[in-house]
Amino acid sequence: MEEDQELERKMSGLKTSMAEGERKTALEMVQAAGTDRHCVTFVLHEEDHTLGNSLRYMIMKNPEVEFCGYTTTHPSESKINLRIQTRGTLPAVEPFQRGLNELMSVCQHVLDKFEAGIKDYKDQKASRNESTF
Repeated sequence: MEEDQELERKMSGLKTSMAEGERKTALEMVQAAGTDRHCVTFVLHEEDHTLGNSLRYMIMKNPEVEFCGYTTTHPSESKINLRIQTRGTLPAVEPFQRGLNELMSVCQHVLDKFEAGIKDYKDQKASRNESTF
């Protein structure tokens, strides 16, 4: 029971609300009856292959994860089902959180490099314009 409360606490930290004044859950955790916390399906609303494949890749890098896959429910619906199964030593929510954090770090690194590249380009362009006058 205590483990279930801890899992719910972690999941509540992952849930977000959407715009339009109405609170919607952007993330759901679905567990089949009779299964344990090591095999869970996460439903991510308003997401598609962009996040699904990237997140699947990051999660599969964890050696404790036995299986991770995702599906889109239907081309006209923007939600994905991400299934994680661990080897039994940790609950599926932990590699999910770790994968999200690692993916955010990679995205931040790419953004930083991109912005630095733009700044360098603008600086070079400005120095070339100054030297021609």
